[in-house]
Amino acid sequence: MQRFSTVLTALAMLAGAAPAFAAPEYVTIAMEIEVNKPAAEVWAKVGEYCDISEWFPQLDCVMTSGDGGMGTVRVLAGGRVTEILIAKTDLSYGYTQPVTEGQFYSLYHGFMEAKPVTATTSKLLYTLVLDESDKADQAAKDADIARRRTQFEAGLAKMKEIAEAP
Repeated sequence: MQRFSTVLTALAMLAGAAPAFAAPEYVTIAMEIEVNKPAAEVWAKVGEYCDISEWFPQLDCVMTSGDGGMGTVRVLAGGRVTEILIAKTDLSYGYTQPVTEGQFYSLYHGFMEAKPVTATTSKLLYTLVLDESDKADQAAKDADIARRRTQFEAGLAKMKEIAEAP
């Protein structure tokens, strides 16, 4: 992707035109929370692909294809967000959002994992990776990252609450 972008930029410059897109500016937002339960128990309570609607109650979740395995598609927020399951282990999954025609493509990916710490404790890890190059300036990028961190840390706190409940 980076090489393709570089080639297109070079061709546009040779033609005397400014490139019609920004250079990608990928960021990683890594978050975690400790949970006083074993990882397998935590994952059993919060790790299904549509459990997201339990820890983000404002997001309804409908699986439109698949059975929760690789390639499953979930639709969130009344159809406004589509996500595809692209990685899965016993205690983790990763997903991406597809290209939407006419919209900036941020290459958004999310990864969630329950990681064992001891026999009775674990950590929930949530990592986002996306391109912030569509933001007007550094302040807008920082604000978007802070908004996402706040949103997903609240989700992690809710997952902890659910996981630790009897």
